[in-house]
Amino acid sequence: MMQTPMTNRFAFFGTPMLCIEILDALETAGFVPAAVVTMPDRAKGRGMEMSETPVAAWARERGIEVLKPEKLDTDFVTDFTARGIQSAVVVAYGKIIPQTLLDAIPHGMYNIHYSLLPRWRGATPVESAILAGDSETGVAIQRMVFKLDAGPVVALEKTAIGNDETTLELRGRLNSMASRMLITLMPAILVGTAPAHEQDETQMTHAGKMSKEDGLLDLADDGIVNYRKFRAYIGWPGTYAYFERGGKKVRGIIVKAHLESSKFVIDTIKPEGKGAMPYGDFLRSGASPA
Repeated sequence: MMQTPMTNRFAFFGTPMLCIEILDALETAGFVPAAVVTMPDRAKGRGMEMSETPVAAWARERGIEVLKPEKLDTDFVTDFTARGIQSAVVVAYGKIIPQTLLDAIPHGMYNIHYSLLPRWRGATPVESAILAGDSETGVAIQRMVFKLDAGPVVALEKTAIGNDETTLELRGRLNSMASRMLITLMPAILVGTAPAHEQDETQMTHAGKMSKEDGLLDLADDGIVNYRKFRAYIGWPGTYAYFERGGKKVRGIIVKAHLESSKFVIDTIKPEGKGAMPYGDFLRSGASPA
C-alpha cells in the first residue's frame, strides 16, 4: 500500500458506508490518509452492543489511526494539530467543523457535496433535487468555510436525473462521480493549489433535514408530487399512507410504485404488522385510502 508523503499528510473525515467507495478509490490511487476522524462508537441492535462506524473499521483494518472525538473542542484541535496534517477530505462526517479546526489545517479542508452548489446546500441535497423535480444535479467539491456548504468550489460536474431514479440510485451514481473527481483533484488538494471560485449567493437554495412525518402521503394529492416523494424518501424515512379497513385505521408502507399518465400507482404495500403484498390484494381485503 502506497503512503502519502509526510509533507503531504492528509486526514479523512467521514462516517457512513458511502465513504468506503471513496476511501477505496483513494487507496487504489495511492492517496492513503494519515488518520481518519469519524463519529464515536454507538450502541446498536437489540443487544445494544457498541459498534464502530464503517470508516473506523476500514481504517483499523489498514492500520490507519482512527480518531473518534465526541467534540471538536480545543483539546481535540490541539491534539490533531500535533499530527502535522496538511489537508483534509470531508464526506458525510456528521459534525460541524469549527473555525479553529479549519484554521489548523494549512492547505484546507475539502468537502464533497452531492448537488450543484450553491443549489441545495444542507443535509438532504439528493432528496431535495428529486422532490423539486430538478432535471439535473451533480457533485461539488468545495473548500470549507465556517458557513454551511458555502465555501469556494474547486470542482463541479453535472449529471441528468432519471425520470424514475430514486435517492438510493442517484446517490450511488453521484458517489462514483465524486470518487473519480476527488482522485483527479488530490494532487492539488495535498499542496493547497486547487483553483476555486466563489459561489453565487443569489442562487442559493437550502436542503433541510427530513423527519419520519415527511413520508406521509395523501393519495388524493397530485400524482407527480407523490411519485417524487416516493423516489426521494425510499431509503429513509420511506413513504406511507393511512387506510380504513374493518373500521380501523391501518398504516401501509409503500414498497414499490410507479407513475402512469401522471397518476401515482402503488404496486406493492406492506400493511402494519403484515408482510408486503400486491396493492390490489390489499384493496380487495377491504382496505380503502383514509
